[in-house]
Amino acid sequence: MPENNATQPGTDGLENRRAFLGKFASAVFAGMVLGGAEVKAEEGKTTLALPSRSPDGPIRPELEYEDVLVRMQRELEAALERPIQKWVMVIDTRKCVGCHACTIACAVENKLPPGVVYRPVIEEQIGEYPNVSWRFTPRPCMQCDKPPCVPVCPVGATWKSADGIVDIDYNTCIGCRYCLTACPYQARTSDFGDHWTDGTPGQGQMPYEELPMFEYGKEWKRDGHKSPVGNARKCHFCRHRLQQGLLPQCTTSCIGRATFFGDANDPSSLVSQLIHKPNATRLKEELGTEPRVYYLV
Repeated sequence: MPENNATQPGTDGLENRRAFLGKFASAVFAGMVLGGAEVKAEEGKTTLALPSRSPDGPIRPELEYEDVLVRMQRELEAALERPIQKWVMVIDTRKCVGCHACTIACAVENKLPPGVVYRPVIEEQIGEYPNVSWRFTPRPCMQCDKPPCVPVCPVGATWKSADGIVDIDYNTCIGCRYCLTACPYQARTSDFGDHWTDGTPGQGQMPYEELPMFEYGKEWKRDGHKSPVGNARKCHFCRHRLQQGLLPQCTTSCIGRATFFGDANDPSSLVSQLIHKPNATRLKEELGTEPRVYYLV
């Protein structure tokens, strides 16, 4: 029989764990108090109230976080209250993982047929062996302030709008494809009237291929050779979504939060802050096209 003062098996480890947890809890409690937490004692109970605001009033950033999508949506709604906007897109290439979610989301949103891509993601292998890596560059329409595609159009079917978006009138476009050649970013493609189910077994098109699209705020049905079939097509920052107070689909679908959108006329907006960072750049700036799409590198 063990003596009364003998230690029972396993009790040493249990006591050590209890002592450690006690010290850990005390340290956390002390840290919270030093950080500004308020200790209250009421009716024998002790409670800890975490401060949500600093003594000066603003919310402490370490205690409250606003997702960039929420911020951009809030700023978009405020921008639409102003008479003129200057829409700008910023893409952080350091955050892009090459998932192509923006490409697919754009195709679904705009009911894009085969061969028409508004937002491809360019993949490049950079560096020298063994120090090599992949770089992903989403490439929407640059919405240039001096777009080379506009003056070459023989019928005036494309123009630069006051808000910075380069628009296309599908009913005026004759499909000459001069603008496709003039664009130095290869941001325009031609709609040849193809369907995803062409050449596959079945009875004609699938129902999803017959759904209308709503580019530029109008309803378009792919019916024979009528517009937009035969037209030049490109990214338009989802103008139809902007008109409804929604962010572009590529922005909301980016899983890495690598795409930012907003009004550069607002100096406090997220995009205004980003485009003035030292690592902000634009593609082929030497051409003088003055793109509205910026990249963080």
